[in-house]
Amino acid sequence: MATESKRRLNKIARQKMAMRASLWPNLDASRLWERETSTGWLSVPRAMPLVMQIMDSLSKGKPVSSTYLDLWCRTYDDSFVIANKHREMAYHSGFTGERAVRTWVTRMRILEELGFIDVQEGPSGPISYVLIFNPYLVVRDHREAGRVGHAFYNALVQRMIEIGAQDLAPRQPEKPTEKRTKPRTIRRRAKAAE
Repeated sequence: MATESKRRLNKIARQKMAMRASLWPNLDASRLWERETSTGWLSVPRAMPLVMQIMDSLSKGKPVSSTYLDLWCRTYDDSFVIANKHREMAYHSGFTGERAVRTWVTRMRILEELGFIDVQEGPSGPISYVLIFNPYLVVRDHREAGRVGHAFYNALVQRMIEIGAQDLAPRQPEKPTEKRTKPRTIRRRAKAAE
């Protein structure tokens, strides 16, 4: 099944490249950002724009999505950030001026309160280490608590189905394992006694 999926993706990629070539026949490909030849990239969920809208709707007039995206861009696909450059992180999140770091700290605390991240203290102060949780699961938790409306959540589910994301699929309960070591030993001893 995985090879069938790969073949389908390769076919889609070829079709898209053919369409791009027909629309921009004189394209200088060196002007494009290519993941295979460029460095400095990471994995981002394809539904991230919608997740960012949802988190901003939850933050009550204090948008947190740019702060979250900066955190995400500082990971190495490990959901972990060493937050030792607060001023720089504030700037990259869109905050400038005297209150930039204070505003950034406020947004970090909101992200933590909303459950998108967890923060630990260390050498850089109260915000030294950041753990980023799966945003799909956090949004689901807010939906179950009645804080995310039908339109946003349904749009997210639709997008996840389109891209094949399985993060919200119901998990199968684990079956308990049976221990059989003692019964077998007892039977053998019983036969030996006869």
